[in-house]
Amino acid sequence: MHTKTPTTSIANHFIPPLQGIIVAAYGKRFQVELPDKKRISCVTRGKKTDLTCGDLVTIKLTDQHEGVVETTLPRKTLLYRSNAFKSKMLAANVTQIVIVLATQPSFYEGLLNRCLIAAEAANIKPLIVLNKCDLPDHDHASEKLALYTTLGYKVLRLSAKEDITALKPYLEGETSILVGQSGMGKSTMINALLPNESVRTQEVSHVLDSGKHTTTATHLYHLDSTSQLIDSPGLQEFGLHHLSAGELEHAFVEFRPYLGKCRFNNCKHLQEPDCAIKAAVTSQDIHAARLAMYQTLRAELST
Repeated sequence: MHTKTPTTSIANHFIPPLQGIIVAAYGKRFQVELPDKKRISCVTRGKKTDLTCGDLVTIKLTDQHEGVVETTLPRKTLLYRSNAFKSKMLAANVTQIVIVLATQPSFYEGLLNRCLIAAEAANIKPLIVLNKCDLPDHDHASEKLALYTTLGYKVLRLSAKEDITALKPYLEGETSILVGQSGMGKSTMINALLPNESVRTQEVSHVLDSGKHTTTATHLYHLDSTSQLIDSPGLQEFGLHHLSAGELEHAFVEFRPYLGKCRFNNCKHLQEPDCAIKAAVTSQDIHAARLAMYQTLRAELST
Protein backbone atom coordinates (compact mmCIF):
# COMPACT_ATOMS: atom_id res chain seq x y z
CA MET A 1 0.00 0.00 0.00
CA HIS A 2 1.38 3.35 -1.03
CA THR A 3 1.60 5.80 1.85
CA LYS A 4 1.48 9.45 0.90
CA THR A 5 4.37 11.37 2.37
CA PRO A 6 2.96 14.24 4.46
CA THR A 7 3.81 17.66 3.13
CA THR A 8 5.08 20.32 5.44
CA SER A 9 2.58 23.14 5.77
CA ILE A 10 3.79 26.61 4.86
CA ALA A 11 2.15 27.74 8.08
CA ASN A 12 4.65 25.63 10.01
CA HIS A 13 7.41 27.83 8.60
CA PHE A 14 5.67 31.08 9.43
CA ILE A 15 7.72 33.14 11.84
CA PRO A 16 5.74 35.97 13.43
CA PRO A 17 7.26 39.46 13.24
CA LEU A 18 9.61 40.35 16.06
CA GLN A 19 9.23 43.61 17.98
CA GLY A 20 12.22 45.78 18.80
CA ILE A 21 13.51 49.30 19.18
CA ILE A 22 15.70 51.21 16.72
CA VAL A 23 18.95 51.93 18.55
CA ALA A 24 20.93 53.31 15.62
CA ALA A 25 20.00 55.04 12.38
CA TYR A 26 22.44 55.18 9.48
CA GLY A 27 20.52 56.81 6.67
CA LYS A 28 18.60 53.95 5.02
CA ARG A 29 19.84 51.23 7.38
CA PHE A 30 18.75 50.77 10.98
CA GLN A 31 19.95 48.68 13.89
CA VAL A 32 17.04 47.14 15.79
CA GLU A 33 17.49 45.78 19.29
CA LEU A 34 15.24 42.86 20.27
CA PRO A 35 14.02 42.21 23.85
CA ASP A 36 16.86 39.70 24.35
CA LYS A 37 19.33 42.51 23.44
CA LYS A 38 20.25 40.86 20.15
CA ARG A 39 20.74 43.46 17.42
CA ILE A 40 19.54 43.06 13.85
CA SER A 41 20.67 45.16 10.90
CA CYS A 42 17.51 46.17 9.05
CA VAL A 43 16.38 47.89 5.90
CA THR A 44 12.89 49.09 5.00
CA ARG A 45 10.57 47.97 2.25
CA GLY A 46 10.64 50.08 -0.89
CA LYS A 47 11.72 53.67 -0.39
CA LYS A 48 10.25 54.05 3.10
CA THR A 49 12.82 55.77 5.32
CA ASP A 50 10.64 57.68 7.78
CA LEU A 51 12.10 55.87 10.78
CA THR A 52 14.32 57.18 13.52
CA CYS A 53 16.12 56.24 16.69
CA GLY A 54 13.71 55.34 19.48
CA ASP A 55 11.03 54.01 17.14
CA LEU A 56 9.34 50.78 18.21
CA VAL A 57 9.04 48.52 15.18
CA THR A 58 8.23 44.99 14.10
CA ILE A 59 10.71 43.25 11.83
CA LYS A 60 10.91 40.10 9.75
CA LEU A 61 14.19 38.21 9.76
CA THR A 62 15.81 37.56 6.39
CA ASP A 63 18.94 36.04 7.90
CA GLN A 64 20.36 35.41 11.35
CA HIS A 65 21.51 39.00 11.71
CA GLU A 66 19.52 40.75 8.94
CA GLY A 67 15.93 41.83 8.69
CA VAL A 68 13.28 44.06 7.15
CA VAL A 69 11.15 46.54 9.07
CA GLU A 70 7.50 45.60 8.68
CA THR A 71 5.61 48.16 10.76
CA THR A 72 6.18 51.13 13.05
CA LEU A 73 4.24 51.27 16.30
CA PRO A 74 2.44 54.52 17.23
CA ARG A 75 4.81 57.16 18.60
CA LYS A 76 4.29 58.98 21.88
CA THR A 77 6.50 61.87 20.75
CA LEU A 78 8.51 62.82 17.68
CA LEU A 79 11.28 65.40 17.55
CA TYR A 80 12.24 66.65 14.12
CA ARG A 81 13.43 69.72 12.28
CA SER A 82 12.54 71.03 8.86
CA ASN A 83 13.30 73.75 6.37
CA ALA A 84 11.33 74.84 3.32
CA PHE A 85 12.48 71.79 1.35
CA LYS A 86 12.80 68.77 3.63
CA SER A 87 12.47 67.50 7.17
CA LYS A 88 14.81 65.46 9.35
CA MET A 89 13.61 63.25 12.18
CA LEU A 90 15.88 63.28 15.22
CA ALA A 91 14.26 60.80 17.62
CA ALA A 92 10.96 59.18 18.56
CA ASN A 93 9.38 58.41 21.92
CA VAL A 94 11.72 60.69 23.85
CA THR A 95 10.53 62.27 27.08
CA GLN A 96 13.32 64.83 27.46
CA ILE A 97 15.51 66.95 25.22
CA VAL A 98 18.86 67.88 26.76
CA ILE A 99 20.15 70.98 25.01
CA VAL A 100 23.92 71.01 25.45
CA LEU A 101 25.67 74.38 25.37
CA ALA A 102 29.21 75.29 26.34
CA THR A 103 31.13 78.27 27.62
CA GLN A 104 33.67 77.64 24.83
CA PRO A 105 33.22 77.62 21.87
CA SER A 106 30.53 80.27 22.14
CA PHE A 107 27.04 78.87 21.67
CA TYR A 108 24.43 80.08 19.22
CA GLU A 109 21.52 81.47 21.26
CA GLY A 110 19.21 81.34 18.26
CA LEU A 111 19.70 77.57 18.09
CA LEU A 112 18.87 77.30 21.79
CA ASN A 113 15.59 79.13 21.19
CA ARG A 114 14.73 76.90 18.24
CA CYS A 115 15.39 73.75 20.26
CA LEU A 116 13.18 75.02 23.09
CA ILE A 117 10.38 75.86 20.66
CA ALA A 118 10.63 72.42 19.03
CA ALA A 119 10.48 70.81 22.48
CA GLU A 120 7.42 72.84 23.50
CA ALA A 121 5.65 72.08 20.22
CA ALA A 122 6.34 68.34 20.58
CA ASN A 123 5.40 68.31 24.28
CA ILE A 124 8.86 67.16 25.30
CA LYS A 125 10.44 68.34 28.55
CA PRO A 126 13.60 70.45 27.95
CA LEU A 127 16.74 70.66 30.07
CA ILE A 128 19.47 73.20 29.30
CA VAL A 129 22.99 72.05 30.18
CA LEU A 130 25.83 74.58 30.20
CA ASN A 131 28.98 72.49 29.89
CA LYS A 132 32.67 73.39 30.35
CA CYS A 133 31.99 75.55 33.40
CA ASP A 134 35.49 74.69 34.61
CA LEU A 135 36.94 76.96 31.93
CA PRO A 136 37.62 80.61 32.72
CA ASP A 137 35.36 83.43 31.56
CA HIS A 138 32.13 81.43 31.75
CA ASP A 139 30.17 84.22 33.44
CA HIS A 140 29.03 85.66 30.11
CA ALA A 141 27.39 82.37 29.12
CA SER A 142 25.71 82.09 32.51
CA GLU A 143 24.35 85.62 32.17
CA LYS A 144 22.85 84.75 28.78
CA LEU A 145 20.96 81.84 30.33
CA ALA A 146 19.47 83.89 33.18
CA LEU A 147 16.55 84.81 30.90
CA TYR A 148 15.65 81.14 30.37
CA THR A 149 15.70 80.47 34.11
CA THR A 150 13.12 83.23 34.59
CA LEU A 151 10.98 81.52 31.93
CA GLY A 152 10.92 78.38 34.06
CA TYR A 153 13.49 76.31 32.18
CA LYS A 154 15.93 74.20 34.17
CA VAL A 155 19.55 75.19 33.60
CA LEU A 156 22.27 72.83 34.82
CA ARG A 157 25.88 74.01 34.99
CA LEU A 158 28.33 71.19 34.37
CA SER A 159 31.97 70.30 33.80
CA ALA A 160 31.59 66.94 32.07
CA LYS A 161 35.33 66.24 31.92
CA GLU A 162 35.59 66.64 35.69
CA ASP A 163 32.33 65.25 37.09
CA ILE A 164 29.11 64.10 35.41
CA THR A 165 27.32 63.28 38.69
CA ALA A 166 25.04 66.34 38.69
CA LEU A 167 23.44 65.29 35.39
CA LYS A 168 22.55 61.74 36.36
CA PRO A 169 19.40 62.48 38.44
CA TYR A 170 17.89 64.38 35.50
CA LEU A 171 18.28 61.32 33.25
CA GLU A 172 16.73 58.76 35.61
CA GLY A 173 13.57 57.20 34.22
CA GLU A 174 13.73 59.31 31.05
CA THR A 175 14.39 58.67 27.39
CA SER A 176 16.56 61.70 26.68
CA ILE A 177 18.14 63.03 23.52
CA LEU A 178 21.27 65.16 23.54
CA VAL A 179 21.18 67.99 21.01
CA GLY A 180 23.48 70.90 20.36
CA GLN A 181 26.18 72.32 18.17
CA SER A 182 29.36 70.41 17.50
CA GLY A 183 32.07 70.99 20.09
CA MET A 184 29.73 71.48 23.04
CA GLY A 185 30.87 68.27 24.73
CA LYS A 186 28.07 65.79 23.98
CA SER A 187 30.49 62.97 23.24
CA THR A 188 32.42 63.73 26.42
CA MET A 189 29.17 63.42 28.36
CA ILE A 190 28.38 60.08 26.70
CA ASN A 191 31.87 58.80 27.50
CA ALA A 192 31.51 59.87 31.15
CA LEU A 193 28.07 58.32 31.51
CA LEU A 194 28.93 55.15 29.55
CA PRO A 195 32.68 54.56 29.82
CA ASN A 196 32.40 51.22 28.02
CA GLU A 197 30.97 52.82 24.88
CA SER A 198 33.44 53.80 22.19
CA VAL A 199 32.51 57.38 21.35
CA ARG A 200 35.16 59.71 20.07
CA THR A 201 35.34 63.09 21.75
CA GLN A 202 35.62 66.13 19.56
CA GLU A 203 38.51 68.46 19.11
CA VAL A 204 37.46 72.06 19.18
CA SER A 205 38.86 74.38 16.56
CA HIS A 206 39.49 77.65 18.33
CA VAL A 207 40.24 79.31 15.01
CA LEU A 208 36.84 78.53 13.52
CA ASP A 209 35.05 78.69 16.91
CA SER A 210 33.25 75.47 16.07
CA GLY A 211 33.67 71.76 16.68
CA LYS A 212 34.59 69.03 14.26
CA HIS A 213 31.75 66.62 13.55
CA THR A 214 32.46 63.15 14.91
CA THR A 215 28.95 61.71 15.28
CA THR A 216 27.57 60.74 11.87
CA ALA A 217 24.65 58.64 13.07
CA THR A 218 22.08 58.71 15.85
CA HIS A 219 22.55 56.15 18.64
CA LEU A 220 20.45 55.05 21.61
CA TYR A 221 22.25 53.88 24.74
CA HIS A 222 20.80 52.17 27.82
CA LEU A 223 21.85 53.90 31.03
CA ASP A 224 19.88 51.38 33.10
CA SER A 225 16.68 49.37 32.79
CA THR A 226 14.43 52.47 32.78
CA SER A 227 16.70 55.20 31.37
CA GLN A 228 17.85 55.67 27.78
CA LEU A 229 20.04 58.31 26.19
CA ILE A 230 20.11 59.20 22.49
CA ASP A 231 23.14 60.94 21.00
CA SER A 232 22.55 62.90 17.79
CA PRO A 233 24.93 64.54 15.30
CA GLY A 234 25.91 68.13 15.97
CA LEU A 235 23.42 70.72 14.78
CA GLN A 236 24.16 74.05 13.19
CA GLU A 237 20.56 74.90 12.32
CA PHE A 238 17.14 73.81 13.54
CA GLY A 239 14.39 74.65 11.07
CA LEU A 240 10.80 74.86 12.29
CA HIS A 241 8.86 74.96 9.03
CA HIS A 242 6.64 72.11 10.21
CA LEU A 243 4.98 74.39 12.79
CA SER A 244 1.85 76.38 12.12
CA ALA A 245 1.67 80.03 13.16
CA GLY A 246 -0.53 79.05 16.09
CA GLU A 247 1.86 76.33 17.23
CA LEU A 248 4.78 78.74 16.98
CA GLU A 249 3.28 81.47 19.16
CA HIS A 250 2.08 78.89 21.71
CA ALA A 251 5.61 77.45 21.93
CA PHE A 252 6.80 80.72 23.48
CA VAL A 253 5.78 79.95 27.06
CA GLU A 254 5.67 83.58 28.18
CA PHE A 255 3.28 84.48 25.34
CA ARG A 256 0.54 82.13 26.53
CA PRO A 257 -1.15 84.46 29.10
CA TYR A 258 -1.54 87.10 26.38
CA LEU A 259 -2.69 85.00 23.44
CA GLY A 260 -6.22 85.84 22.36
CA LYS A 261 -6.08 89.27 24.01
CA CYS A 262 -4.92 91.27 20.97
CA ARG A 263 -7.42 93.54 19.21
CA PHE A 264 -7.39 91.34 16.12
CA ASN A 265 -8.00 87.61 16.32
CA ASN A 266 -5.44 86.96 13.59
CA CYS A 267 -2.79 89.25 15.08
CA LYS A 268 0.71 88.25 13.93
CA HIS A 269 2.40 90.29 16.69
CA LEU A 270 4.33 92.23 14.07
CA GLN A 271 2.97 95.69 13.18
CA GLU A 272 -0.68 95.34 14.23
CA PRO A 273 -2.10 97.94 16.65
CA ASP A 274 -3.17 97.01 20.19
CA CYS A 275 -1.09 93.81 20.22
CA ALA A 276 -1.09 92.27 23.69
CA ILE A 277 2.32 90.65 23.12
CA LYS A 278 3.98 93.92 22.12
CA ALA A 279 2.33 95.66 25.05
CA ALA A 280 3.83 93.03 27.36
CA VAL A 281 7.26 93.76 25.87
CA THR A 282 6.75 97.47 26.59
CA SER A 283 5.87 96.65 30.20
CA GLN A 284 8.92 94.32 30.34
CA ASP A 285 6.79 91.26 31.07
CA ILE A 286 8.16 89.70 27.87
CA HIS A 287 11.80 90.11 26.86
CA ALA A 288 12.25 92.05 23.62
CA ALA A 289 14.79 89.50 22.35
CA ARG A 290 12.20 86.74 22.53
CA LEU A 291 9.66 88.74 20.54
CA ALA A 292 12.39 89.43 17.97
CA MET A 293 13.08 85.70 17.75
CA TYR A 294 9.39 84.99 17.29
CA GLN A 295 9.14 87.58 14.52
CA THR A 296 12.17 86.08 12.75
CA LEU A 297 10.65 82.59 12.88
CA ARG A 298 7.23 83.88 11.81
CA ALA A 299 8.87 85.43 8.74
CA GLU A 300 10.56 82.09 7.98
CA LEU A 301 7.20 80.29 8.03
CA SER A 302 5.88 82.73 5.45
CA THR A 303 8.64 81.93 2.93
